[in-house]
Amino acid sequence: MKRWILAALMLGACGAAHAHEVWIERDANGPARIYLGEPGDALPEGGDPEFAKLQAPKLVANAGAALVRKTGYIEVAAPAGDVRAWDDNVFAPWDAEGKKEGVVYYARAGRSDPRAVLPFEIVPAAAGASRFVVVRDGKPVAGAKVVVITPDKWSKTMVADGGGALEIPVREKGRYILSATQKDGAATLPGGAVDAVHRITTTTFVIG
Repeated sequence: MKRWILAALMLGACGAAHAHEVWIERDANGPARIYLGEPGDALPEGGDPEFAKLQAPKLVANAGAALVRKTGYIEVAAPAGDVRAWDDNVFAPWDAEGKKEGVVYYARAGRSDPRAVLPFEIVPAAAGASRFVVVRDGKPVAGAKVVVITPDKWSKTMVADGGGALEIPVREKGRYILSATQKDGAATLPGGAVDAVHRITTTTFVIG
């Protein structure tokens, strides 16, 4: 299943950046696995072709932990609980209709902590809840569009209510991936100044 949804959300973007996301997978309290790719698709053998561009995602906690490159993902030990990371230096800024655009990725695994720690985050309304809230800079994002990918790779776009909240339909066991996108104005990224920034956030959780 190709991720045409993000391509539609990120009008004007070009290259691989518009079709990719960063997301984290974690089983219980084992190591976290940080991916770059298209979570709605099966991981290609040998990893996503763009994976090499994911060099040093920044962990919110345990920042000094060693990042170990595996086939298709980066593995890192993390304390018990939710894991969060972000990266503003994956893809270099690109040209879009005569302007420069860039991307910043945010990612979270787990739903035990209802707090929003990242600047852009999809958080559970309560610990372990299937109701989530899209939060930007501490405020809920009314009407946010959230792509839900189920364990069998079925995807659906849902729209948050006026309080930024939405109920995720949990019907099967396995890993769920949620993603949302916002587009901001001018900013300076490690790759240089841009006229617009695409901010992409993901949250994953597992139903046992």
